[in-house]
Amino acid sequence: MAKTRPIEPVIRFVAIITSLPEVARWARIRIADAWGEVAETSAPMPFVAGGYYDDEMGRGLSKVLVAMAKPCDSGTLADWKRQTNEWEWQAAAEYGGGPARPLNLDPGYVTQAKLVLATVKDRDHRIYLRDGIFAEVTLTYTGGQWIGHRWTYPDYRTPEVIDFANRCRHRLREHLKAIGGFRTARKHSFLQPDRGSGVSNSGEGLTE
Repeated sequence: MAKTRPIEPVIRFVAIITSLPEVARWARIRIADAWGEVAETSAPMPFVAGGYYDDEMGRGLSKVLVAMAKPCDSGTLADWKRQTNEWEWQAAAEYGGGPARPLNLDPGYVTQAKLVLATVKDRDHRIYLRDGIFAEVTLTYTGGQWIGHRWTYPDYRTPEVIDFANRCRHRLREHLKAIGGFRTARKHSFLQPDRGSGVSNSGEGLTE
């Protein structure tokens, strides 16, 4: 009979997209206050997206990814996206007089095997979570490298994002080594950590 298995924690991240440095700083403060210390940051990248966002966000957009220090449970991804949506509305209210949408926030997470994004847009490859939020596997780690898919946006195929994903994956693996929570290829598929630590079905130990 099938049994559920303990789930590894993930490294949470947020993509911050804006043309205004003061809005980027505002967003980083909100993210850190809510979700803890930022441990990894990508190099800034131009964000063009074929001009899709020009009307509401203006030109000269820049994108940076920030990742939290503490691994966490991925089961609340929909809540993360709802929270970042709320921050976007707050930024629009605080920074009026400029672009209609001064801030775009895309939360997601990195595991040993994949980079996942939350989105409000449905597509054939996206899985519905709840409350109008979908999840997408944007990158997959296989054969020692990150690979994209037919749906992966160009801005997630860049060297800057790959470097960021590698650092997040390394951070997660060091955490799993420390708590003894690595999955294995055995039938029972999990190395059991010492009693009272590590990853469990209840989520205990995810941020140790």
